[in-house]
Amino acid sequence: MALDIVDLRAFYAGPLGQIARRAVGRAIIGLWPDCRRQRVVGLGFATPYLPLIGGEAERVIAFMPAAQGVVNWPSRGLSASALVEPTLLPLPTASVDRMLVVHALEETESPEDLLEEASRVLSPGGRLILVAPNRRGLWARMDTTPFGHGRPFSRSQLEKLMRGAMFSPENWAEALYVPPLRRALFLRSAPAWEKVGAGLSLPFAGVHVIDATKQFHRRAPLRATRRSFAFRPILLPQPSPSARQPHSVTKTPSSG
Repeated sequence: MALDIVDLRAFYAGPLGQIARRAVGRAIIGLWPDCRRQRVVGLGFATPYLPLIGGEAERVIAFMPAAQGVVNWPSRGLSASALVEPTLLPLPTASVDRMLVVHALEETESPEDLLEEASRVLSPGGRLILVAPNRRGLWARMDTTPFGHGRPFSRSQLEKLMRGAMFSPENWAEALYVPPLRRALFLRSAPAWEKVGAGLSLPFAGVHVIDATKQFHRRAPLRATRRSFAFRPILLPQPSPSARQPHSVTKTPSSG
């Protein structure tokens, strides 16, 4: 069952959500330090992170899956959020420069179709940041956070999915090394956990953060050519029948 928008908002309003926003947001800013004059789309529940990168963008839109629900965003001014089907985005082909996908891939029934649709709306050379739960991390094992719902992924699984959708992963980062516990000790020491985990490249980070570029051309797979057989009549020479010779009657001499 997909997460509800009310639960997502409540999580990011709490202490663990604030830690997640800072840790994951730091990784996103490190990959995309400049989005000036870019058309940016957030897919899933990306609104906690869109203000970090969309300040000088040409346009920023927040698309939220129909199964999740939608809220008005931003809180002031005209709304830039919409309820969509993640595999059928209401955008023309090659109309977006950058896309941020958070709380979407792990919740969809078809990750391949979601990434294919993201590839469709991105312009050639456009960039995508994908935030997905790490199957080896503690955050994917506890359902007290949104990252503990849906399907977690390994790095090799994400790389295979992205290459299949015409994306070339360029940069990899991890975040959320701190255990997802609401105890004051872990909340206060979260920055130290992130610094040590990233410095030692520890394998139990809570999420993968991948920066990928859309490829210009898809390599055509080699497929065996199916032969079609046409049935044509073949005329073979037939021997002409010879005229039958009448049998000669031999008279035997009568005795007597």
